[in-house]
This record gives sequence, structure tokens and C-alpha cells, in this order.
Amino acid sequence: MAIPVLHTRRLVLRPLSLDDRADLTALHAQESFWHFPFRRPWSGAETDEFLERTLNAYTSLVPAMRAVVVASTNELAGWAGLAEPTFLPEILPAVEVGWRLGEEHRGRGYASEAGAAWIDYGFSELALDKIVSIYEPQNTASGAVMKRLGFRLDLATIHPEQNVEVHVMSLTRAQWTTPATTVQDHHSKTRHQSA
Repeated sequence: MAIPVLHTRRLVLRPLSLDDRADLTALHAQESFWHFPFRRPWSGAETDEFLERTLNAYTSLVPAMRAVVVASTNELAGWAGLAEPTFLPEILPAVEVGWRLGEEHRGRGYASEAGAAWIDYGFSELALDKIVSIYEPQNTASGAVMKRLGFRLDLATIHPEQNVEVHVMSLTRAQWTTPATTVQDHHSKTRHQSA
């Protein structure tokens, strides 16, 4: 099965590759990129491990994050996609949509645009019935994106490794396809192709 590449109005959402290592290392070195939940930047070695895990996930067709590339500049803005939230066993089985962007790419609506594309893919192509998204309440920016995408609070719990409160937000396929969803304009412009 080919790995999907999604195209939105401004973004290309494609698999990460070894060619992304330098740009990804620079993004991961930003303290704010990993502030939630680690409160520190990542080292080059940690980024290498992340990239190796992600590439291995592609070969086994496990849901994994994809690069978020700004179409007009070809810059790696961060990553987003669908994944299994194994860090929170109490909600498994589940599929989570998530995103992380570099400092210079925030505040432009990229998280909403990428998130909407992956939600649409999860419901329309993978036939998922529900998608979750998880954040710390102090991360108000991510919380706002989730609410904009139509997510509703499902569970407040404690992150078992970081010992901080997290909110599990959920969105069903029926909720996503209703006219009340506020980001229909984003996901209706998504095109799929295969890598």
C-alpha cells in the first residue's frame, strides 16, 4: 500500500524522509516545539530516534506523523498526522490526530489546515468512526485548534509518564460531516495522491 500525500490549499503533507533530518533537528531544537509535554528541546540523537521510528512505521503501515511542508516555499514547517496514542493506554484502541509546528510557522492556520486534512483522510479513506486529539489544558493554542476542528471534551486524565493533566478530545465521523463543522472549507480542498 502506498503512503498517502495530501495537498491542501497551502500545504503538502508527505512522508518524512532522511533528507528532512537537518530541518527536523532544527525544529526539534526549539524549546517551544516540545514544551508540551517535555519542557525542553530535543537533542539530535532524540530526533534521529524519532525519524527512525517514523520511517519504520511507514513500512509497517502503522499510522504515523507526516511532514508539513509549505507549498509555496518548500519549507518544512513541522509535522502532523494520525497516530496511535500508545502513551495513554486507558483510551486504546484509538487513533489520534496531532501536529507540531516550528515557531515561525505558528499563528498562520497551518495546524487547523493540516489537522482538517488528516481528519478528513481518517474518516473518508480509513473509515474511522472516531478520532481523538490530546492536549494539556495549559496549551491553549492546541486546544483552540481542536475546538475549531469540532472536537469535544471526552475525558480529563493524567499523563502516566509526565504526571500532568491532559484532555482527551474526540470527534466522530457523524460530527465531522455535519454542516456545523467549522472547517469544511479546509478539508474540502484536500487532494490525495500516493508517494
